[in-house]
Amino acid sequence: MWRADSVVSPVAIRVEGLGKRYRIGERERYRALRDTLVDAIKAPIRRRREQGGDNTIWALRDVSLQVGQGEVLGVIGHNGAGKSTLLKILSRITEPTEGRAEVRGRVGSLLEVGTGFHPELTGRENIYLNGAILGMKRSEIARRFDEMVAFAEVERFIDTPVKRYSSGMYLRLAFAVAAHLEPEILLVDEVLAVGDAAFQKKCLGRMSDVAREGRTVLFVSHNLPSIEKLCQRVVVIDGGRVVMQGDPVTCIAAYLGARTEPRAAVDLTSVPRLDPRLTPVLTSLDIQEGEGNPVAAVGCGEPLEFHVGYTAPREIVNPSFGIIISNGMGTPLFFLQTRTQLGLWDKAPPEGRIVCRLDEVPLVPGEYLLTLGCLTGERQLDLLEHVASFTVEPRDFFKSGYLPHQLNGPVLIRAAWDLRQARVDEPLEVWR
Repeated sequence: MWRADSVVSPVAIRVEGLGKRYRIGERERYRALRDTLVDAIKAPIRRRREQGGDNTIWALRDVSLQVGQGEVLGVIGHNGAGKSTLLKILSRITEPTEGRAEVRGRVGSLLEVGTGFHPELTGRENIYLNGAILGMKRSEIARRFDEMVAFAEVERFIDTPVKRYSSGMYLRLAFAVAAHLEPEILLVDEVLAVGDAAFQKKCLGRMSDVAREGRTVLFVSHNLPSIEKLCQRVVVIDGGRVVMQGDPVTCIAAYLGARTEPRAAVDLTSVPRLDPRLTPVLTSLDIQEGEGNPVAAVGCGEPLEFHVGYTAPREIVNPSFGIIISNGMGTPLFFLQTRTQLGLWDKAPPEGRIVCRLDEVPLVPGEYLLTLGCLTGERQLDLLEHVASFTVEPRDFFKSGYLPHQLNGPVLIRAAWDLRQARVDEPLEVWR
């Protein structure tokens, strides 16, 4: 059951034993009284079928959690873990199969581009429609109207039907409405991933403002640095169940550690992509030391090679391949990209292997995550975030007698140092 409660309480959201079951191949439909009566008659038969193991899947099972008023809760997990299903239940888009969810306060949600928009109405009309759905007065909406339009950067098109908007315009306006119409609870799904970097930064700043105003935010994202920065607490969902909850640093480290154990070779063909619109192109990753031997660990200062295999339906025009190396918390440290170092290539054959070589690994000891990507021109072909990891072991990088784990900072950089006397531009003999 879903229950809305207007009673003032320090708990904004309470979920108890929540479960959602789907029948494979069956679409969820709107229910009338007739449907409820028919379901009641068929319930005994349906239970026997379910016990017999028919075509059903549990998107959520036995989920219990609480979110305090004014708390910012991050929800992380791999694709298909049940994160979006949880938000849809809290938004009253779908009903749970078992358990209950109590939501105390007005809810604004952004679960997919243009949620709640009517395509035939203009941007202006949709803003007032969404505000009315949230229970706001027309004067309240008018007070925030200019702020929302400026945030979305759609001033010229505000009186154009939203069906003519680009996906970026749609997204900007949808977020502006959800975040500015003063909901007590804001639910945001991974939809921010389709925006550009500037817009994502803008959205994260707005969510920080919402949190400072004492409102509750539930933030589902694969952008782990943003989760760590924005959220006070994190819930990890796997297989439809809550497997861990606590402070962001601990939960993110445990989640990444479970996903990416250091391995010398990774088959990329079966790894789910974060964006379902992408067609898998990258097929394999091999990590090798300088002599061509597969390794999952390397010493700092030693050579390392990343061999990335790919297969495309045809030649790739203006290809660009890239590798992001991040620390154990998912924060990017540096970006290796063919386009940045070599310029844009004319084309690449339909099948091949890209080799990226580091003559010396400039990283302090620890575990590091790899994100792989491939573009054609400016269009993303494939993207695999935190798909693999490798370990860096301590070595005397500078040949100075100090091991890198005794130094601060994530990367090691060679620099020229000199000590000079005051007002005398000559090196000291002792320095030599």
